[in-house]
Amino acid sequence: MTPLDVVIVNWNAGPQLAACLSSLAACDAAAALRVVVVDNASTDGSAEGLERPGLSVTVLRNAENLGFARACNQGAAVGSADAILFLNPDTEVSRDGIGEARAVLEAQGRTGIVGARLVDEAGHTHRTCARTPTAFSLVAHTLFLDRLLPGRIPPHFRLDWDHADTRPVDAVMGAFLMIRRPLFTRLGGFDERFFVYWEDADLCTRTGRAGFAVCHAARAVIRHRGQGTTEGVKDRRLFYFLRAQALYGQKHHGTAVLLGVLAAAFAVNLPVRLLRALLRGGPGEAGAVLRAGRWLAVAAPKLLTRRPS
Repeated sequence: MTPLDVVIVNWNAGPQLAACLSSLAACDAAAALRVVVVDNASTDGSAEGLERPGLSVTVLRNAENLGFARACNQGAAVGSADAILFLNPDTEVSRDGIGEARAVLEAQGRTGIVGARLVDEAGHTHRTCARTPTAFSLVAHTLFLDRLLPGRIPPHFRLDWDHADTRPVDAVMGAFLMIRRPLFTRLGGFDERFFVYWEDADLCTRTGRAGFAVCHAARAVIRHRGQGTTEGVKDRRLFYFLRAQALYGQKHHGTAVLLGVLAAAFAVNLPVRLLRALLRGGPGEAGAVLRAGRWLAVAAPKLLTRRPS
């Protein structure tokens, strides 16, 4: 296998990062991997002791949390391999998973991005391939209309397909995203305005518009916990998700969609979440929703004055 750069962004991933690196060291492609761990000012000691026998590991340490997209670009800049794998620290690769994904990437010259079949600890497949968001779907999903009218408004993720076969898709999840380096360079990498969330959808959208395919590799099986490093910061997770959703709408569909997403968030999304938190989660959950809403209100004017690119 030819060299492959692997970029892992770490923020307080705890033992998950150690398990991820151990799985990389044990996989069939280990000798070809050049792993760069970009640590976003973790405070849990997870960026220590990352060396693994037979695995090349470089650690970049940021003095502050610069966000996922920016850290990915930092890690990618260190390497020089023809392909880059962006991998979440809450994943564990199978012995042949990386090789299977690389084979799909190299099978067709116009395949630009490949994602893997992500499974939980029980082996159940996560439905992680997504549709390209439209102006309508961005607002509709913020209003929860895909849940209220499931037969009429498709969800963002392809829940209608079992992900058991390899095929072109609109978008794959950034937990495992392999891309050709020349394409990544041509696209300017991840858009660093997305602190976290939606940067993978944005990159896949731009890949399709550049004339390259995004493909799901069903035989590349990767275990993925999901939300492994953000479970304890639900307020920031919700804020960054809604902010990124609005930013994606502005970038790809214009300011009117940005306004639509923000209006839907304040009028429906956040109040529904708050009510649910009060009924089920208690004061702590409700406080997280209120904080997310306050942060989004502060961020909204900056989004409105920011020119999309």
